[in-house]
Amino acid sequence: MRLKEKIIEKVLAVCALITILTTVGIVLILTIEAISFFREVSIVEFLTSTRWTPLFTQKSYGILPLLSGTFLTTVIAISVALPVGLTIAIYLNEYASNTFRSILKPLLEILAVVPTVVYGFFALMIVTPFLKTFIPELSGFNALSAGLVMGIMIIPFVSSLSEDALSSVPYSLREASFGMGSTKFQTAFRVMVPAASSGIIVSAILAVSRAIGETMIVAIAAGQQPRFTLDPTVPIETITAYIVQVSMGDVPHGSTAYQTIFAAGITLFIFTFILNNISYWIKARYQEDYE
Repeated sequence: MRLKEKIIEKVLAVCALITILTTVGIVLILTIEAISFFREVSIVEFLTSTRWTPLFTQKSYGILPLLSGTFLTTVIAISVALPVGLTIAIYLNEYASNTFRSILKPLLEILAVVPTVVYGFFALMIVTPFLKTFIPELSGFNALSAGLVMGIMIIPFVSSLSEDALSSVPYSLREASFGMGSTKFQTAFRVMVPAASSGIIVSAILAVSRAIGETMIVAIAAGQQPRFTLDPTVPIETITAYIVQVSMGDVPHGSTAYQTIFAAGITLFIFTFILNNISYWIKARYQEDYE
């Protein structure tokens, strides 16, 4: 029996080590290739220029157009996912019956397993033509439809994690609120949501990280035109869409243009790394421990 436990322990340790080594390997590759890129391109130009044309004859390597496109689609996505997901979480936790909750929650989480390429074509073929009936000047490729569909995709992240955070609040707080004469609505928004605020904030940050790293929806529906703008009706390009564009193109390996994907990739990694650490810090700092 003790031998079996030792074997299981070693297997688990190896699995944990593999994940660590994989992460270290990814960081090393990105860092080494990015250093090679910045030997050829000024990091000041990379961080401040508003033109991104590494594949053109007149080359410019400013990352700001890709950052603005990523920021724009992410803001649109979280503007959809956060209110809708939080409302669903509150309904499931406070209003829905156990039977209805057991049916709705798995159905909602199906959204998280739909292939993102399907979401991309849905945004391009359904959402964009629908939006054009209200916004005639909307481009065929645009940030708005991509952001809206990304928001639909990450609703399960917000709703599921927020519902788990609400469920962790002890029932005694709800009973105390009812005892003070509060309605169910007042209890939900003035007691339960504040008590679970750390978990809800973490769910929002993780949803933002998921939106920032989304690839296929923006590659299909948002276009591939890097421009420094916050106009959601025009084609834009995100960091992930650019990486796909170069990786599947005819750019020679080892060239400066090819190394741009590593510079863009490490930029994306830094942003998601910061967001994930912020979420862990918020959870550790503000999470309430109830007895």
